[in-house]
Amino acid sequence: MTVRWSGLSGASSYKITATPRNSPDLPVFAQFSGSTVMGSVNSLSPNTVYRMRVEAMDNAVNVLSSGETEETTAPDVPSIIQAYSKHSDSITVEFSAVSGATSYILRAENEGGFFSETVVPSSPGTVLNLSPYTNYTLSVMSVNSGGRSQPSIPVQAKTVIVAPALQCISPTNDSILVTWDPVDHAVLYSLTIIMQGSSSRLKLNTSQTNMTFTNLESGVTYCIKATAFDPEGIPGDDITICQITRPSVPGDVQVLPTLSRSLGLAVYWQAVRGADLYYAISSMDPCPPDSVQVGEVGVGNCSVTWAAVPWVDYYIAYVKRDDGAEEQCNTTGTTCYYNCQCSFIYLTTVFAYNGAGPSPPGPILNYTTVPCCPDNVSVSLISTETLEISWSAVRGAELYETVAADGPDSIHCSDTVPLCALSDLNCNRLYSVVIRPCSEISGCNNTCTAHTQETAPCTPEILNLTQVNSSAVQVLWRAPNRQANYTVKAVGSGSTISCVSSGTSCDITNLPCGASYEVKAYAATTAGQSLPSYSVALETGPCCPENLTVEQVTQSMTSVVWSPATGAQSYITSLTSPRGHAKCHTMDTHCLMGCITCGTNYSVSMEAISMTGHKSQCNYHGFASSSCCPTGVRLYGMANNTLRVYWRGSDSLYGYSADLFGTIANYTCSSALGSNSCDIQQVVCGQVYTAVVAPLTSQGSKVSFCPRRLYSGNVTTFTVWISTCVLLWQQHWNCVLSRKEECGIAAAIDQKENAGDCHPKDQEYYLEIRGFEISVSLPETHRDATLHLTKKYQKNTAVHHIAQRQTAMRKRRNQKKDRGREPVGVA
Repeated sequence: MTVRWSGLSGASSYKITATPRNSPDLPVFAQFSGSTVMGSVNSLSPNTVYRMRVEAMDNAVNVLSSGETEETTAPDVPSIIQAYSKHSDSITVEFSAVSGATSYILRAENEGGFFSETVVPSSPGTVLNLSPYTNYTLSVMSVNSGGRSQPSIPVQAKTVIVAPALQCISPTNDSILVTWDPVDHAVLYSLTIIMQGSSSRLKLNTSQTNMTFTNLESGVTYCIKATAFDPEGIPGDDITICQITRPSVPGDVQVLPTLSRSLGLAVYWQAVRGADLYYAISSMDPCPPDSVQVGEVGVGNCSVTWAAVPWVDYYIAYVKRDDGAEEQCNTTGTTCYYNCQCSFIYLTTVFAYNGAGPSPPGPILNYTTVPCCPDNVSVSLISTETLEISWSAVRGAELYETVAADGPDSIHCSDTVPLCALSDLNCNRLYSVVIRPCSEISGCNNTCTAHTQETAPCTPEILNLTQVNSSAVQVLWRAPNRQANYTVKAVGSGSTISCVSSGTSCDITNLPCGASYEVKAYAATTAGQSLPSYSVALETGPCCPENLTVEQVTQSMTSVVWSPATGAQSYITSLTSPRGHAKCHTMDTHCLMGCITCGTNYSVSMEAISMTGHKSQCNYHGFASSSCCPTGVRLYGMANNTLRVYWRGSDSLYGYSADLFGTIANYTCSSALGSNSCDIQQVVCGQVYTAVVAPLTSQGSKVSFCPRRLYSGNVTTFTVWISTCVLLWQQHWNCVLSRKEECGIAAAIDQKENAGDCHPKDQEYYLEIRGFEISVSLPETHRDATLHLTKKYQKNTAVHHIAQRQTAMRKRRNQKKDRGREPVGVA
């Protein structure tokens, strides 16, 4: 039972208690939240009076307010015993009675959306206004003052089929013909005939829609009952109609003259059963035929029929055409046939003849044949979905009806002129076109031959453009055409490129780079060409620059210059090597790139980018940066006005070239591969020189960006570069030092400010070395001298004491020619 109440301010919950008034059953309660104003209590007994109490409670479960009412629960749920249909518009339901129920509700529904509820006082109950031969779901509910019960378990039942609609005639005095229209879902018909006033009956079954009962008595009323059966053999509604047979011909007819002042005839006959009225007809000449009818029994063949006339020997039918031609037919029957051409009017009359002569003229019938089918029919496609039909005018035609049919669909055009246009036709369809000339009197000619014409193919729809490679694009389209060929055209400024396919895709090739096109697709069949598809924009990737040069500007910087590329708005140029890469992004046709490693082979590539973001990858010949410029360039004075140029650098594949630029003369020398020095002879002493040492390229040219160094001074200096370490040895003669280790920076300095001449006594020199040992060898002129290195330590610095043997000093004194050398410049 459902209870509804008004909400109470401050209530946090509501409690509903249902207490049976006249039953030992225990109360039943349910509790709801404070926001609820309606609730149900379940598990109650049917057809029982309950006192319903609602209590509003606060959070402490204190009752704030309460209210009571008494209501009766609905009766128990009935059960359906059986459901059946005896009539096509109703189903009868038998169900069990329920205690306390005052009425019952029959519910009927079906899958088609039908829903009906019928109130009945008791079982059985009938649901009306149903559809024949239809499945229904039925249930029943019991009702009392407390409401209705839940529906019973539903059952299925089907209505029976309708009865056949009978039509009866008596064609002869001993037979009755019964006909009816087919009944939906009927497979058999049963007919029973009973003579009025008799108990005998005749029952016949048939699957046809007509039945003839013969050997009947004339002038007697017969009643016929008919029932149809469905495929399950279940009979449907029945129907009964009555029909009287024709009366028999009166017998014992006597004709006697009347005895009166005027001569007459008296006719006597025997009465017959079932006759209500008799006709006695006499004539001197035959009467003209009546019920004359004219019609066409076939193309070009017409017939005239009439009713038989008594005392007639033969008939003559006269037919006259509206152009003056005449035709007649002589027959003893009641039908004549004659040739009738289309588009003419025929006047027809029939005379009856006997020994007394012809009858008076009968009715004159005016019969107009249908207009002829038109000649010179032309069906042409004047646009993709429009047909124009023309033909020669037809005699007697007042209207032309043109029909273009495509399967179940058709389009009509009616006009008074021999021309018609049918538009909005379906594309790529074969239409059957028929022109039917019509007149108001005879109607339309439905025998004209159809002409076929196919409409233009449907317009394809481009679905996708897929880049196959830099110069080819695959075009994919969709079109529901049958046996069509497709042409796809890419139209650009000054050029058109196309591809052809009978499928749904084709490749447009030989597309130039940096070009924009509008792509359209056409379909073509024997009927013609479709409208173009909606155009799709196509932009090919920008062209790659034809020329690109990489020139090394400095040891770590290159200049890249390229020619403009069609369709490109910006460029990303890259130099890539295992030792690193450089990249620049610019809208110009040149850029400078730093962080170049000397003596490295780079691959050169470029990405050309259009204004819409299309990219083209361009690759060029590799670039090899020049060998690194040497460092630690030093000049050493040698004998015979010779300078030796030393440097430190990585191995150059093609060697080095040293240039000495002075105010009086310039000098050049080249080193052998793997060497880091070269000699310049006949040098003018006492000059300021600028020295440049640069690696050579594969073409034998010099790298132009190596730094120049200025050399000058009046002190003889000996400098040598070994790997990455520098050793300075200062004294007034030339020495050659070599070291075996590779680390640190060393300097050997004469303790005396002016070395002067060497004396036979030992000289002490100090060589400051950081982290390594060296060995010193004198030049060839002092190759017999020996230097001893003694390792000392002082404040984390290794100090080597160098003692020079007396033998070396004596040898030097004997070679005084070595002491008169000119000084060379010091960097």
